[in-house]
Amino acid sequence: MDVKKSNILIIGAGLAGLYAALSLAPRKVTILSPMPLGTGASSAWAQGGVAAAMDKNDTAAAHAKDTIAAGDGIVDPVVAKFVTEGAAFHILELADVGTPFDRTPDGGFIMSREAAHSFARVVRVKGDQAGYAIMKTLIGAVQKTPSIEVIEGATALRLLAEGGAMTGVVVSNDGGEPYVIQASAYLLAAGGTGSLYARTTNPPSVRGQALGMAARAGAKVADAEFVQFHPTAIDLDRDPAPLATEALRGEGAILLNKNGERFMEQVHPDLELAPRDIVARAIFDQHQRGMRPVLDTRTTIGARIDTDYPAVSKTCREAGIDPVKEPIPVVPAAHYHMGGVETDMHGKSSIKGLWVSGEASSTGLHGANRLASNGLLEALVYASTCAKGIVEEIGTGKVQNPAVKFDDITASAALPDPAAVAKLRRTMSDNVGVVRNADGLRAALRTLAKLDADYGGKSDSFDNMVAAATVIAAAAYQRKESRGGHYRTDFPEKNPDFSHRSEITLDEAIALRNSL
Repeated sequence: MDVKKSNILIIGAGLAGLYAALSLAPRKVTILSPMPLGTGASSAWAQGGVAAAMDKNDTAAAHAKDTIAAGDGIVDPVVAKFVTEGAAFHILELADVGTPFDRTPDGGFIMSREAAHSFARVVRVKGDQAGYAIMKTLIGAVQKTPSIEVIEGATALRLLAEGGAMTGVVVSNDGGEPYVIQASAYLLAAGGTGSLYARTTNPPSVRGQALGMAARAGAKVADAEFVQFHPTAIDLDRDPAPLATEALRGEGAILLNKNGERFMEQVHPDLELAPRDIVARAIFDQHQRGMRPVLDTRTTIGARIDTDYPAVSKTCREAGIDPVKEPIPVVPAAHYHMGGVETDMHGKSSIKGLWVSGEASSTGLHGANRLASNGLLEALVYASTCAKGIVEEIGTGKVQNPAVKFDDITASAALPDPAAVAKLRRTMSDNVGVVRNADGLRAALRTLAKLDADYGGKSDSFDNMVAAATVIAAAAYQRKESRGGHYRTDFPEKNPDFSHRSEITLDEAIALRNSL
């Protein structure tokens, strides 16, 4: 393969990748963006906002406490303290570069309250436009920074590692002949796993590529079983499912079933603002009973939904629903992966030379259930943290592009078989979804083994998907309890023996898969 050189290579052009690149300026950086900047990234779709203790009556300590509580016993408290204490700084940084956060007449930040927060601490843009606005601001800044090279249409296919250290990344431009990029340092910021599921709020491109590539290269994976299903995706025949932001419930919107009953009253004292996993399972249960759950914004938000939540309003009206006069049908959908490539406090993975930030990582912040709007926050904090670590390591002079021959490397930029992808996604939704059990998880792992046998080696993209799905299903099979986003009907209670984070490698997951 042809080999190209880069100083620092960033894989992914969402919030984490762009913010890291700006943090690294004026050092030369190359960003791989499979699609034009601003498209295909989950960051741009984020509606709620960024969680930060910006109010004078709020504190980072209270934010950390809420984060730990939502994470259901396995959040790393050191990481929670580190991230929440850095939140305000990064909000102000984004504001300084032009992000148009919602403001009060005196210039303060307008804050909203979301599920499991004890305080209104989510910074927003036009109600439900935060992700889009932040990404637009960062893209503008990146385009004005001469040290940053963006290769649009460039897709990473494989991470190459020898002896536990990075040696390169196999890349294809617009499906063309694969080649290798070697760098002094690599940052993996290529998103999560939501579209491994048939019903998801994530862009179609977010199908576990980052997790799969890292797992195939030998990286340790943490907390893979913990997938967050957003309770209120709008129940339309669309892929991906559009989202009814949690901020609506923060403003008082309520959940009803077809009989007009407010069913969360029987489920949790925090009602619609209970932790996301609890609300998601309650809505799932209503669907299973044929009770057609809906989100009712008519009384508390009314006509303001058109101006304050334009994305939700537009989606509803395009589907023939008038949200001012009608409730919005909702359903849980795969939304965020608490698990990912395991990193230390500095964002470093178990593979030397590979840092990870954003949803592709598992830092220990989210535990079993991510606190609402902590996702964009973690991406900001760890993008900056990784950038600092990369600078320090390169500055030692000990990091160099290794002299490695790539003559025997094979890779395929071919698109996956659509039928195989559909089968994988349906398998994940049916058997590794909101509610799980041993029989379903065994069935999922056996199906993944068959897909691997039938289609493996034909498309690196599909190989990455199968790898990511395998570690998620295997980790879920091994956690014989219910905690946070992982709920098993055969083990419906928490087990103190599992009050810790999980760790798995792809080799271990495949060994389990083959034993069933």
